[in-house]
Amino acid sequence: MHQSTFDHAQPYSLTDYGWDEASEHTFTPHRAAGLIPARVVRAERGSCEAVTDAGIVRAEIPDAAGQANVAPCTGDWAALRPANPHHGPVLHALLERRTALIRSTASRTSRGQVLAANIDTVAVTVSLDTPLKHGRTERMLALAWESGAQPVVVLTKADRCADTQRAATEVSEVAPGVDVLVTSGLGLDTLTAVLNGTVVLLGPSGAGKSTLGNQLLGEDRLATTAVRDVDHKGRHTTAWRELIPLPGGGVLLDTPGLRAIGLHDAQDGLEQTFAEIEHLARDCRFTDCVHAEEPGCAVLAAVEAGEITQRRLDSYRQLLRENAYAASRTDARLRSDREAARKDITRHLRATYQFRERQL
Repeated sequence: MHQSTFDHAQPYSLTDYGWDEASEHTFTPHRAAGLIPARVVRAERGSCEAVTDAGIVRAEIPDAAGQANVAPCTGDWAALRPANPHHGPVLHALLERRTALIRSTASRTSRGQVLAANIDTVAVTVSLDTPLKHGRTERMLALAWESGAQPVVVLTKADRCADTQRAATEVSEVAPGVDVLVTSGLGLDTLTAVLNGTVVLLGPSGAGKSTLGNQLLGEDRLATTAVRDVDHKGRHTTAWRELIPLPGGGVLLDTPGLRAIGLHDAQDGLEQTFAEIEHLARDCRFTDCVHAEEPGCAVLAAVEAGEITQRRLDSYRQLLRENAYAASRTDARLRSDREAARKDITRHLRATYQFRERQL
């Protein structure tokens, strides 16, 4: 007899986790098939923790649903096959993702790693207790824009910064079209008004994500630790990606600190992150200008005039090269996959013909 699969009842409904009429409409054929809706809270190898209207369950992930390109991740909406006396619930299908935060894998393979799905706001956390690293902020913003969600930059640990206004101005210059908020002295109403829907906290370890999360939750629910004095790095207090409903509405998705933030197919995100350079590039003499030493380059002219910094242009070109390399690896993998499929078909046909010949 299969034991109960509910870890515990919970005081929330799926609506508190972002379920709406559009979700219900999309789910109609799954409900007709006897499946139940759920949102993935944590995903592990072979199983996932998902919230349903009845509580939180642990569902099995079949092999077919665990491939890299379709593996469930925190924030996914899923259709579960209910438990029966002989077996626990099983993840049957994932609903199409509205948005997805994707980075290149740490192993530098051609496949991207989905950090969070169906998010509405990406809160890029930047700590003010160490020198600002604009290149890292630009990198995170490119990922955020590419996800399809709305980025917001939140400056944390402002009490350790001598000039928060100057810091905010600096960050605003590398974050066009993005609200830049300083947590110190900021009312919670102002913060929650900007962070809408499902909010993911993105940043390196020690950037103050858990402290910010606790401020939004109104309680010390997320563990925090001090950063090391030697390198100002945290200890990855958050070990899991998890979803928690916010008291004023919306959902918080806390993530572990990221050591590496590699781009994966983020061309649109880069164009939005460096919107002013993209705008200037329209006036370059050559359409394929790479803004290095070409004559008639409007971007280089803007650097000479002090309208944009050389650091900003260097960062733009570096991230473009990195993204192009990642895209080339993806193209190579797709070609390899197609070739492997063609060989499988050829082998199958050869075996079929050989079998037929033996029957003659």
